[in-house]
Amino acid sequence: MINHLVRTRRSSEDFPQREHLAQKIAEIAVDPVEVPADTEEMVINRVIDNAAVSAASVIRRPVTSARRQAQAHPVAPGATVFGIDGTYSPEWAAWANGVAVRELDFHDTFLAAEYSHPGDNIPALVAVGQHVGAGGADLIRGLATAYEVQIDLVRGMCLHEHKIDHVAHLGPSVAAGLGTMLGLDEETIYQAVGQALHLTTATRQSRKGLISSWKAYAPAHAGKIAVEAVDRAMRGEGAPAPIWEGEDGVIAWLLGGPDAEYTIALPGQGEPKRAILDSYTKEHSAEYQSQAPIDLARRMREKIADFDAIESIVLHTSHHTHVVIGTGSGDPQKFDPSASRETLDHSVMYIFAVALQDGTWDHEASYAPERANRPDTIDLWRKISTVEDPEWTRRYHSADPNEKAFGAKAVITLLDGEVITDELAVADAHPLGARPFGREQYVAKFRAMAEGVVEPAEQDRFLSAAAQLASIPAGGLAALNTRVRPVVLDKAPQTPKGLF
Repeated sequence: MINHLVRTRRSSEDFPQREHLAQKIAEIAVDPVEVPADTEEMVINRVIDNAAVSAASVIRRPVTSARRQAQAHPVAPGATVFGIDGTYSPEWAAWANGVAVRELDFHDTFLAAEYSHPGDNIPALVAVGQHVGAGGADLIRGLATAYEVQIDLVRGMCLHEHKIDHVAHLGPSVAAGLGTMLGLDEETIYQAVGQALHLTTATRQSRKGLISSWKAYAPAHAGKIAVEAVDRAMRGEGAPAPIWEGEDGVIAWLLGGPDAEYTIALPGQGEPKRAILDSYTKEHSAEYQSQAPIDLARRMREKIADFDAIESIVLHTSHHTHVVIGTGSGDPQKFDPSASRETLDHSVMYIFAVALQDGTWDHEASYAPERANRPDTIDLWRKISTVEDPEWTRRYHSADPNEKAFGAKAVITLLDGEVITDELAVADAHPLGARPFGREQYVAKFRAMAEGVVEPAEQDRFLSAAAQLASIPAGGLAALNTRVRPVVLDKAPQTPKGLF
């Protein structure tokens, strides 16, 4: 990897394009390096994972609204929308499928200086690949680039510190991945990356306080913007430059300011793109820092005979967990049983209470209004708090994958004074966890989420196509669409008509 120092430059400085971060990203996007076998394997796993969570969310209201928006834009050749027949404008297909993937907060994650769900790259690349007649090998190459770019940016450039949403790294990664998949030249990719970044910088209010359905839409919007940016760049249209380093650019005014410096490590020429292997998926439908606490709660419940005998529970954890999904956020909504699902899945206090009581986690039942409003759950929920532990924060930010952790230590104090303590560094499904996810687990997750939603024969067809992704010929990527049973789609809610 090559470390690139990125900082603000005055307009009067001699700062040639070859030194711009957007140019460095364009260079790795055009590098014809072979995709390693383990990277290809993981790309396939994540395509399956996205289909699984899309099946689980297909008739939820935000997904239904996005799908109906896409259906208002039919195009030939076009791209497919999850669950249905027909072809639609690729940017709208990317939009609809991106919402389906993100709605349940149930797909892959990478956490470092910033947060990310790099599987958000997949809907946009698949949609454009279908529209232009790309093949499976093209898609794999594009996704290897997209994951690499987003994860490398996440490692080196913190956005949330400045209240900028993490999708600001997604716009450039989608643009770069599309550039690789389509075989575009450096200049076109450079301009597309700049446009995509400029148009996807937004505040983190989408993940603060009472969280709305926009949390699911935000990554889909970034993907849609990146598709449109690539289209414009292919037509010769330019971008603000230098987009990160400019005197009035992203670093100077949205991030650390004119004196800030960031180190972004990107693969050198001929170096394989392997970043996807450092990311991890979710076994449970909840914010990633809740994954290990859910597993910890399931383990600790065996030591508690009477939940009414609990006086308090304190979760000692990282700064991020404490301030984003813990009591350090200062969000009273995280204790509100009438809060939105999006809010509850960002409340580790709620999640730990339900997992402790139930010993399981379900993407629907665990968030149901009747579940959140159970008096005994509310009572337990309000006894839970979080505190930052510097050691958990250090491990969260560790560059050593064998040490990096997203867990917590739980201290449960009973009314009689007994204290029960346990801790878990990584979720069971993490590569270093008790039950790491491999192909078998990804397939099982898909089968579980698709049960009753997708016919068994259609499940088999999709899984066979995904497993042979590299062999899908040009024009064959429609095989990655999974059709949903009409009787299921008939249950989708009626939504008000919009403009389209």
